[in-house]
This record gives sequence, structure tokens and C-alpha cells, in this order.
Amino acid sequence: MLYEYRLETPKRNFYDVTAQVREAVGKSGVWDGIAVVYCPHTTAGMTINENADPDVARDLLFALDKTFPDRPEFRHSEGNSAAHLMASAIGSGVTVVIDGGRLLLGTWQGIYFCEFDPPRSRKFYVKIVGWAGGGCL
Repeated sequence: MLYEYRLETPKRNFYDVTAQVREAVGKSGVWDGIAVVYCPHTTAGMTINENADPDVARDLLFALDKTFPDRPEFRHSEGNSAAHLMASAIGSGVTVVIDGGRLLLGTWQGIYFCEFDPPRSRKFYVKIVGWAGGGCL
């Protein structure tokens, strides 16, 4: 089962999409399997990280800015090469185990859509693969 979600990203940020992924798992009826969460954009990504302290996301953005600063030597005409580098470093997807009909996330973990080139209208996909009550879906 494939689910598509849309979001508006007014600023560079990590947007918590854990609730949407949980919703997709619930709609799917899958009891045991995996959820693949995928971002189809080249200047955004997906990651799993702490969702209890918002300073973690701020620290990650700060570190990415320091690691991938905008540079005058970049040749990409849109001027967003740093965003492309950040997206490549973070990655375009995450996979989460589904066990007992629930996402198997750690106590402090959340799933984040990472926006590096705002403002944008974005989308991401959740693909659920697994078993519901004894049959493969």
C-alpha cells in the first residue's frame, strides 16, 4: 500500500511526520512488516532522530550549515547547491519496522521530513509492506 502526504515547508527545518506515518500504518492494517518513508525531492530528505527536545533538530541544522556552507565556487545556477549537499548527506528515505501493528521506534525517536530549500510545497510517500492477520499484502 502506498500513501502520499503533502506539507508546506515555510522555513528550513525538520518537520515531524511521525503521526502521518503512524496513520498510514493504521490504515494499512499491516500487523508485521515495514514502512518505507520516501522523499522524492533533491533539496530535502528524511531522517529518524530525537523528537523529545527541539534543540536536537536545531543543532542538526546548525551542524549541516557549518558542514555544507554556501560557496561562491558552486556552479549550480539555482544557487541551492548547499541544500543539495545536505539532502544527499541526510538521505531520501528511512525504513521502520512494524511490529504488532505499530511502528517500532525508540522511546525518543521521531520521523522527520528535512527541508533545506524553503519555502516549498512538498510531498512524501509511505509504502507499507507486510502481513495483516496471516496474509502478505
